[in-house]
Amino acid sequence: MGGLASDPADAGDARAGRQKLTTCQGCHGLDGLSKNPEAPNLAGQVESYLVKSLTEYRSGERKNESMNIVAKDLSDEDIADVAAYYASIQVDVLPP
Repeated sequence: MGGLASDPADAGDARAGRQKLTTCQGCHGLDGLSKNPEAPNLAGQVESYLVKSLTEYRSGERKNESMNIVAKDLSDEDIADVAAYYASIQVDVLPP
């Protein structure tokens, strides 16, 4: 699998990703809209960015105590699927 899922063949499965969100949804929400002020919204985020971030949390290159613990057991497929799910959520932005 490629590093940043830039090739559609490397893209994750959004439906499978939704099934893997048990741990993620506590902070980031099932809908990707965080209920926790310390956690970012993930809905609509760029898939390759999410893959890169999760891969860096898993390796320890990127530091966040909670994310390093959560990501350490994720497979490349888990990361691709979760990233695909959150990236697939459509976000509408309304000007103030």
